[in-house]
Amino acid sequence: MAIEILTIEALLERLPRYARLFGLDLGTKTIGVAVTDVERHIATPLETIRREKFTADVQKLAALAKAQEAVALVIGMPLNMDGTEGPRAQATRTFVRNLGQHMSLPVLFWDERLSTAAVTRTLIEQDASRAKRAEVVDRMAAAYILQGALDRMQHLQRERQA
Repeated sequence: MAIEILTIEALLERLPRYARLFGLDLGTKTIGVAVTDVERHIATPLETIRREKFTADVQKLAALAKAQEAVALVIGMPLNMDGTEGPRAQATRTFVRNLGQHMSLPVLFWDERLSTAAVTRTLIEQDASRAKRAEVVDRMAAAYILQGALDRMQHLQRERQA
């Protein structure tokens, strides 16, 4: 089974009217997970998976996706500031390629530049302790990434209706 990587336009064409999307922020030590509501207006942080072994990590992701009835994955693509792909982007592509052996949900890559920094800044403004920030930053970054994709989808849908 191979993972299908879609553009945002292609994903929009295939989505049922009511369906949840999953957002992932892939880190070296954790995977932040977020989910949308069924109408795809709001992304909500769901969970942080502490990375162990690939198969165990993917089994947790697959179980969460199934429980939430997710129909596609929005995965943060860690591009360099100049928009090029470096080692972290290649690691993300490898993760997704290997994911295809365990899951068949289509994937949308979404630019995640500065997502963790933006979330961290928000948490600092809210006076969250360092420990609290460490606990929630990954799943909040996943929600930030997912919300960016949702906002773009809503914009594209409004353009089509105009």
